[in-house]
Amino acid sequence: MSARHRRNATDQGRGLLEVPELNVALFAFLLNYPWEFLQVPFFRDMPTANHWDAIVFCTRAAGGDALIALAGFWIVALVWKTRGWILRPRFAHVAVFVLVGVLTTVAFEWHATVVAERWTYASNMPVIPVIGTGLSPVLQWVVLPPLVVWLVKRQIGP
Repeated sequence: MSARHRRNATDQGRGLLEVPELNVALFAFLLNYPWEFLQVPFFRDMPTANHWDAIVFCTRAAGGDALIALAGFWIVALVWKTRGWILRPRFAHVAVFVLVGVLTTVAFEWHATVVAERWTYASNMPVIPVIGTGLSPVLQWVVLPPLVVWLVKRQIGP
Protein backbone atom coordinates (compact mmCIF):
# COMPACT_ATOMS: atom_id res chain seq x y z
CA MET A 1 0.00 0.00 0.00
CA SER A 2 1.40 3.37 -0.96
CA ALA A 3 1.98 6.14 1.55
CA ARG A 4 -0.87 8.14 -0.03
CA HIS A 5 -3.32 5.23 0.37
CA ARG A 6 -2.23 4.64 3.96
CA ARG A 7 -2.72 8.35 4.73
CA ASN A 8 -6.21 8.33 3.14
CA ALA A 9 -7.19 5.20 5.08
CA THR A 10 -5.93 6.82 8.30
CA ASP A 11 -7.82 10.03 7.54
CA GLN A 12 -11.01 8.07 6.86
CA GLY A 13 -10.60 6.11 10.09
CA ARG A 14 -9.95 9.30 12.04
CA GLY A 15 -13.01 10.86 10.40
CA LEU A 16 -15.20 8.09 11.77
CA LEU A 17 -13.75 8.63 15.24
CA GLU A 18 -14.75 12.28 15.01
CA VAL A 19 -18.45 11.57 14.36
CA PRO A 20 -20.24 12.96 17.44
CA GLU A 21 -22.95 10.28 17.42
CA LEU A 22 -20.42 7.45 17.52
CA ASN A 23 -18.67 9.05 20.48
CA VAL A 24 -21.93 9.79 22.31
CA ALA A 25 -23.05 6.17 21.93
CA LEU A 26 -19.67 4.77 22.92
CA PHE A 27 -19.15 6.92 26.00
CA ALA A 28 -22.79 6.56 27.06
CA PHE A 29 -22.49 2.77 26.87
CA LEU A 30 -19.16 2.70 28.72
CA LEU A 31 -20.41 4.95 31.53
CA ASN A 32 -23.83 3.36 31.88
CA TYR A 33 -22.60 -0.24 31.84
CA PRO A 34 -20.98 -0.18 35.30
CA TRP A 35 -23.87 1.92 36.63
CA GLU A 36 -26.28 -0.84 35.60
CA PHE A 37 -24.27 -3.38 37.59
CA LEU A 38 -24.04 -1.05 40.60
CA GLN A 39 -27.85 -0.81 40.62
CA VAL A 40 -28.32 -4.59 40.92
CA PRO A 41 -28.98 -4.52 44.71
CA PHE A 42 -31.81 -2.02 44.18
CA PHE A 43 -33.90 -4.38 42.03
CA ARG A 44 -35.73 -7.21 43.77
CA ASP A 45 -34.72 -10.25 41.73
CA MET A 46 -31.40 -9.11 40.32
CA PRO A 47 -29.07 -10.07 43.21
CA THR A 48 -30.24 -13.69 42.97
CA ALA A 49 -30.48 -13.86 39.18
CA ASN A 50 -28.38 -16.30 37.21
CA HIS A 51 -24.99 -14.67 36.60
CA TRP A 52 -25.20 -14.80 32.80
CA ASP A 53 -28.81 -13.57 32.80
CA ALA A 54 -27.77 -10.55 34.89
CA ILE A 55 -24.89 -9.78 32.51
CA VAL A 56 -27.19 -9.97 29.49
CA PHE A 57 -29.80 -7.81 31.24
CA CYS A 58 -27.26 -5.14 32.21
CA THR A 59 -25.70 -5.19 28.74
CA ARG A 60 -29.09 -4.65 27.12
CA ALA A 61 -29.87 -1.88 29.59
CA ALA A 62 -26.57 -0.11 28.82
CA GLY A 63 -27.29 -0.50 25.09
CA GLY A 64 -30.69 1.10 25.67
CA ASP A 65 -28.99 3.88 27.62
CA ALA A 66 -26.70 4.53 24.65
CA LEU A 67 -29.77 4.82 22.40
CA ILE A 68 -31.42 7.23 24.86
CA ALA A 69 -28.24 9.33 24.85
CA LEU A 70 -28.26 9.36 21.03
CA ALA A 71 -31.89 10.49 21.04
CA GLY A 72 -30.98 13.26 23.48
CA PHE A 73 -28.03 14.30 21.31
CA TRP A 74 -30.22 14.46 18.20
CA ILE A 75 -32.98 16.40 19.96
CA VAL A 76 -30.47 19.02 21.09
CA ALA A 77 -29.02 19.08 17.56
CA LEU A 78 -32.49 19.61 16.08
CA VAL A 79 -33.43 22.36 18.51
CA TRP A 80 -30.17 24.28 18.00
CA LYS A 81 -29.77 23.18 14.35
CA THR A 82 -26.22 21.91 14.81
CA ARG A 83 -24.59 18.60 15.61
CA GLY A 84 -21.58 20.63 16.74
CA TRP A 85 -23.29 21.74 19.95
CA ILE A 86 -21.36 19.07 21.83
CA LEU A 87 -18.06 20.76 20.97
CA ARG A 88 -19.16 24.04 22.57
CA PRO A 89 -21.86 22.95 24.98
CA ARG A 90 -23.83 25.59 26.82
CA PHE A 91 -25.84 25.00 29.96
CA ALA A 92 -29.09 24.88 27.94
CA HIS A 93 -27.69 22.18 25.64
CA VAL A 94 -26.67 19.97 28.54
CA ALA A 95 -29.92 20.66 30.40
CA VAL A 96 -32.01 19.49 27.42
CA PHE A 97 -29.70 16.48 26.93
CA VAL A 98 -30.20 15.54 30.60
CA LEU A 99 -33.94 16.24 30.48
CA VAL A 100 -34.45 13.88 27.54
CA GLY A 101 -32.72 11.12 29.50
CA VAL A 102 -34.64 11.78 32.71
CA LEU A 103 -38.04 11.93 31.01
CA THR A 104 -37.34 8.83 28.93
CA THR A 105 -36.15 6.96 32.01
CA VAL A 106 -39.22 7.91 34.04
CA ALA A 107 -41.44 6.71 31.20
CA PHE A 108 -39.52 3.44 30.72
CA GLU A 109 -39.34 2.74 34.45
CA TRP A 110 -43.07 3.37 34.84
CA HIS A 111 -43.83 1.07 31.92
CA ALA A 112 -41.46 -1.65 33.17
CA THR A 113 -42.60 -1.56 36.81
CA VAL A 114 -46.31 -0.76 36.48
CA VAL A 115 -47.57 -1.73 33.03
CA ALA A 116 -45.37 -4.64 31.92
CA GLU A 117 -44.23 -5.69 35.41
CA ARG A 118 -40.81 -6.59 33.98
CA TRP A 119 -39.03 -5.76 37.24
CA THR A 120 -39.68 -4.62 40.77
CA TYR A 121 -37.65 -2.33 42.98
CA ALA A 122 -36.09 -3.83 46.10
CA SER A 123 -37.09 -2.39 49.47
CA ASN A 124 -33.78 -0.47 49.65
CA MET A 125 -34.47 1.48 46.40
CA PRO A 126 -35.38 5.06 47.26
CA VAL A 127 -38.47 5.94 45.22
CA ILE A 128 -39.38 9.45 44.11
CA PRO A 129 -42.79 10.32 45.56
CA VAL A 130 -45.72 10.89 43.21
CA ILE A 131 -44.00 9.47 40.09
CA GLY A 132 -42.89 6.24 41.80
CA THR A 133 -39.64 5.97 39.86
CA GLY A 134 -36.52 4.68 41.57
CA LEU A 135 -33.99 7.35 42.50
CA SER A 136 -31.00 5.43 41.11
CA PRO A 137 -32.22 5.33 37.48
CA VAL A 138 -33.07 9.04 37.61
CA LEU A 139 -29.71 9.96 39.15
CA GLN A 140 -28.07 7.95 36.39
CA TRP A 141 -29.48 10.45 33.88
CA VAL A 142 -28.54 13.46 35.95
CA VAL A 143 -24.94 12.39 36.63
CA LEU A 144 -23.79 10.57 33.49
CA PRO A 145 -24.93 12.77 30.55
CA PRO A 146 -22.73 15.74 31.56
CA LEU A 147 -19.81 13.29 31.73
CA VAL A 148 -20.70 12.01 28.25
CA VAL A 149 -20.69 15.59 26.93
CA TRP A 150 -17.34 16.31 28.60
CA LEU A 151 -15.72 13.13 27.27
CA VAL A 152 -17.03 13.61 23.72
CA LYS A 153 -15.89 17.23 23.67
CA ARG A 154 -12.48 16.15 24.93
CA GLN A 155 -12.27 13.31 22.41
CA ILE A 156 -13.20 15.19 19.23
CA GLY A 157 -12.85 18.84 20.17
CA PRO A 158 -10.12 21.18 19.00
